[in-house]
Amino acid sequence: MRRTAALIVGGGPAGSAAAIRLARGGARPLLLERHADGDALCGGFVSWRTIERLIALGIDPDRLNRDRLTQVTLFAGNRVREATLPQPALGVSRRRLDTLLRAAALHAGAAVEGGVTVRTIEGSTAQLADGATIAGDALFLATGKHDLRGLARPAAARGTDPTLGLRVRLASSPALTQALAGRIELHLFDRGYAGIALQEDGSANVCMAVHRSRLQTAGTPADLLAALGRESPRLGDRLASLAADADVDAIANVPYGWRQRSGMAGLFRLGDQAGVIPSLAGEGMGIALASGLGAADAFLVGGPVAAAPWQRRFARRLARPMAIAGAVRRIAESRWSAAAIAAMPPGLIQVMAHATRMGP
Repeated sequence: MRRTAALIVGGGPAGSAAAIRLARGGARPLLLERHADGDALCGGFVSWRTIERLIALGIDPDRLNRDRLTQVTLFAGNRVREATLPQPALGVSRRRLDTLLRAAALHAGAAVEGGVTVRTIEGSTAQLADGATIAGDALFLATGKHDLRGLARPAAARGTDPTLGLRVRLASSPALTQALAGRIELHLFDRGYAGIALQEDGSANVCMAVHRSRLQTAGTPADLLAALGRESPRLGDRLASLAADADVDAIANVPYGWRQRSGMAGLFRLGDQAGVIPSLAGEGMGIALASGLGAADAFLVGGPVAAAPWQRRFARRLARPMAIAGAVRRIAESRWSAAAIAAMPPGLIQVMAHATRMGP
């Protein structure tokens, strides 16, 4: 059995941020990542506050995407509302972001091993797919929306009509660039919503949160996209360029609104394993980075026993932004979303954008 002081399972933003901070603090962490060159299903929105955290981690935002997002446009049926974001943001693929963060972790002195699959967790010991085991004085669980046997989030968190995450990519084109340059679009519809933003290569990331009942009614993911295109004309315009055989990435049972409110010694839950904010808030990556940095700081000061009090503190930090994002999500997914958009006073979008950010 191998041993390490700090074992990090998952090499996305949360795990990599923890690795960087721990390595800079002299802890020599070991980070395990299953998909060394993967592109996680994610909206790819990096807010202004998340940009600040990335800069603190040594990541130049221009290496993610030189273009900035300054506007947000909301569509619900035939209703449209536009607003200026509080500060510039950017869109980026998770492949680009995760690659740069793991490189920064290596540069800081962390050990990073890719292509390693963890099957189960017992205490702070990871059982790998090849039969090997690695034990840590502390375990940093950063597997995103994917649960591991032994530490799975409660099934009740999914609800009776769980949410699915769906993603398609629109190929780069002059028309697409003209339509989306400088803005993120949010399309609201019955039992779901979609966010669209340009990524660093000029393609567009279309990421949806849809209740399972909506997909079951439509049939297949392709049928669902076709139905949404008919129901929401502007979304249909965006999806019109999608190839008939385009891949639809999916993840099931996303427990939006769930938080880990208690803790145990030696276990730091990070990112979506600490709390899952509704994706229309665009703060998932911000929460991931904040949790990784905060957990690493707690470990460097108090060691493995600091995990439980840190987890409770972090849950309290998540309470307000997640409650506000949850309320907005309930309105966005309802049949009253068009009326709510029409009645939205100027500046309210900016207020909501501020209110759903993680505080410093």
